[in-house]
Amino acid sequence: MPAPFTVRGESGADAVRRAVEHLGYVQIDTIQVIERCHHHILWSRIPEYCRADLHHAQSVAKTVFEYWTHALAYVPSRDMPFFLAEMKRHRLSPRDGYRSAPADDVRRIVRRVRDDGALSLRDIDDDVEQEKDHPWGSRKPSRRALQAAFFDGALTISERTGMVKRYELTARHFGWAHAPKTATPAQCTAYVLDRALRAQGLVSVDSVCHLDAPRKPAVRALIDTRVRRGELLPVLLENDRAATHWVRPEDLEPLPPIDPGTTHILSPFDPLIIQRKRLDRLFGYLHRFEAYVPKARRVFGYFTLPVLAGDQVVAAIDIKADRPRQRLQIQQWTWVGEGCAARHQPQIDEALHRFEAFQFRG
Repeated sequence: MPAPFTVRGESGADAVRRAVEHLGYVQIDTIQVIERCHHHILWSRIPEYCRADLHHAQSVAKTVFEYWTHALAYVPSRDMPFFLAEMKRHRLSPRDGYRSAPADDVRRIVRRVRDDGALSLRDIDDDVEQEKDHPWGSRKPSRRALQAAFFDGALTISERTGMVKRYELTARHFGWAHAPKTATPAQCTAYVLDRALRAQGLVSVDSVCHLDAPRKPAVRALIDTRVRRGELLPVLLENDRAATHWVRPEDLEPLPPIDPGTTHILSPFDPLIIQRKRLDRLFGYLHRFEAYVPKARRVFGYFTLPVLAGDQVVAAIDIKADRPRQRLQIQQWTWVGEGCAARHQPQIDEALHRFEAFQFRG
């Protein structure tokens, strides 16, 4: 299997850094029907990936850190200036109530971390629970204060064990004498466009600004500027009435042929899958995430994983990890597109065996 992010002589944490830098971010999610999605996404690209590699990259090498993109995600530490801009915006005007807390509570929790060292919510046992004032909020004042200080940039997540997070002073975690310079709005716009071009190749305004509609006018203006300069080329897709996608000229160079036998069992939160309309437009497959859909209305199943064979999505398999028995349970198997048992069953079975081995190894 190809290992594009693994370089001889480098550690697994280096491969994690390379993969996260290429993708721009790797989403974190709490659902654990199978392996959590951040580990699953990295394993899909780094065949020898181990969970400890991500821990090392975050807590030892400090080449990745956690912050919000369209969801909580691992992002490259080299991109910190662009996230400092968002942290500043949050300090001045929190967009969501559940990310804010009374200023005195935030100062108190930051002071406690400064004096006592990194801590998790489990280390705080003196909370007096309050009524929630937001559906995603917390009844624990300390949790709200930790979240607010995290989104403000005063604290960062220095370590994660499962879904238990330890918070540290951001400057102390990274060893800053002075924080990096905050990116300007124009630099942030260029950053999100360049990130999408690197990760996606062929981009649209929607794919660049996934769940970030306020940024669309600035991104479209920058695309138009780059088209005039010859730095981007418009691409007309089949059945398009107007060019709505763009690509860098160098990315139009012919690619090596894709081995149709190369098969990946993908997370529903994988960067290739998460943008449903783009996936449908380019691959002819509209994924349905049905964990929150009533059972009677599910088509593919509770926690369905798309299967990419070569350059086609050929199956959608609802899988559950049976941890006591250390095996995968196939709840439902649906062929999609040109997928069929005669052409794809053996290679998918082999990929499932590899995926099962990854699920239950230490």
